[in-house]
Amino acid sequence: MTQTATVNYHVHKPERQAFQLDAGGIIGNLIAPELAPTQVEVFDERTVGGGTNFAENSVGFTAFPTTVTSFGADNDWRETYDAELTKLLTTEVEAKEVIIFDHTVRTDDPEAVRKPARNVHSDYSAQGAKQRLIDILGVEKAAKWEMGLYAFINVWRPVEAAINSAPLGFVLPSSVADEDWILLDLIYPDRKGQIMGLAANPAHEWIYMSRMTPNEVAYFNIYDNSGRPSIGHSALDMVEDPNIHTVRQSIESRTLVRY
Repeated sequence: MTQTATVNYHVHKPERQAFQLDAGGIIGNLIAPELAPTQVEVFDERTVGGGTNFAENSVGFTAFPTTVTSFGADNDWRETYDAELTKLLTTEVEAKEVIIFDHTVRTDDPEAVRKPARNVHSDYSAQGAKQRLIDILGVEKAAKWEMGLYAFINVWRPVEAAINSAPLGFVLPSSVADEDWILLDLIYPDRKGQIMGLAANPAHEWIYMSRMTPNEVAYFNIYDNSGRPSIGHSALDMVEDPNIHTVRQSIESRTLVRY
């Protein structure tokens, strides 16, 4: 079964493009490069047999309930949740070591500080991942990790209610050409990173898991030094049931794993 959704692809340009986050020192203020709204057909993993898996497609879906009931700003849930995610990644991708370094709660509300990301992207370029590895581990330890196999993996979970609108969609890596990727700067008030944006290509195969609940997660590769492809992803502008009016909320957790 397929659904029609709108996504915002990036656009090839001769000059380097950038996102500015918290621009002007204003939390949540985002200045984005040009985006191209595009309608795409999205296959529902829940109805097509659930054949997608992390090893082959860089994304996996699984039932993984959490004991955390509120992801509040006080962060008193982090120790518990980090332990749960460590167990998840140790089991699902056979990670030998897991470092969870960032959590972002997103709410699909114009007044929210962090809204769903509505651009087709992956979170790190090769250079961006290398710099983030140093940021997290320091120069000496990062050099040791680079001698082995490591990856950045994002774990995404709905919060409070099942997702009825703006679900998270993924482009299967096998359908993406190298030239579809665009290097983008990510400019924060205190640091600079790099991500990869994705330009439109009619060959792209989009998937998502319909009506994901807070007891389910998607985990997906955003950089792997062994060559496993990063996966393009974005919130999908679509609604499952127009009679349901819950606000889409989610938490995404960025992790660094050593294999």
